[in-house]
Amino acid sequence: MDENKGVRRNHPPAFRAKVAIDAIKGEKTITQLSAIYGVHSSLVTKWKAMAYSILEQGFAGKREIVQKDHEELESELYRQIGQLKVQIDWLKKKIGLIES
Repeated sequence: MDENKGVRRNHPPAFRAKVAIDAIKGEKTITQLSAIYGVHSSLVTKWKAMAYSILEQGFAGKREIVQKDHEELESELYRQIGQLKVQIDWLKKKIGLIES
């Protein structure tokens, strides 16, 4: 009888990522990957789904960061435009182009 049967193993993240990537590639079936890596097929399926979820979140997060950066830049540019308009009006008034 196998001594490790029933013992819960904690697989490192790098191992889970490798198995998930191989599952996503689709070159081998889940059953084949299960036999190659010595893990249950339900784990392979679970890790594959987790990898897809993490990828989706990663892309969504990037888009949100870019959008936030864009909004901050736009806000800063509008602030600078307002400041420049005030300075131009002040200079026009100083040299007599605009009467108060």
